[in-house]
Amino acid sequence: MTTVKPVKLAPSLLSCDFTRLGEELRAISTADWAHVDVMDGQFVPNISFGMPILAAARRASELYMDVHLMIEQPERYLKDFAQAGADGLTVQVESTRHIHRAVQQIKELGKRAGVTLNPGTPLEAIRPVLADVDLVLVMSVNPGFGGQKFIPGSLERIRTVRRWLDEIGSGADLEVDGGVTPENARSVVEAGANVLVAGSAVYGQDGAGAGLKRLRDALAGAGE
Repeated sequence: MTTVKPVKLAPSLLSCDFTRLGEELRAISTADWAHVDVMDGQFVPNISFGMPILAAARRASELYMDVHLMIEQPERYLKDFAQAGADGLTVQVESTRHIHRAVQQIKELGKRAGVTLNPGTPLEAIRPVLADVDLVLVMSVNPGFGGQKFIPGSLERIRTVRRWLDEIGSGADLEVDGGVTPENARSVVEAGANVLVAGSAVYGQDGAGAGLKRLRDALAGAGE
């Protein structure tokens, strides 16, 4: 049976206006989490931001800081991001030879450990650590850039991960990131996700508050 958990919304700071970071965080104060995408220009072709921006966001907001490390050898920086204010740290299985060790390091730092993988990576790659993590992130676009369209085949991947988590009795959150909009949010939740990351759909032209409301309205009755 599919586990039913309250749906959390996690606006992606990658889409916010960094000249107004404090204001942008206040605009999403009714969200559940803030999603922080860290890119190093090596694991993915883009470069985003690092510890100083996270630390600034931490000072400006009490939201749960959900940090996704799209970087090579994340073990080198786990302690730094933990100290900068991360509440949860998610690592890519493709970015390290020692995924178990990385997950254990995150837990030793007192943070929630997450694991994720690219859309083209077989799901079996995360199975060895499913029982050890607090969160599984299914990427529904290829990581590295905001504003991409949701890959339809991601729904089946979400269903599969949800089934696996339920089979082992895991209480881990199942998060989805990439192209989430009011038009597809309900389908994503019905497939088994309970945390939705949204960037462009939240930080639209009419402000983050309106963007969050559109998502919540679309999800009314779907686990909330």
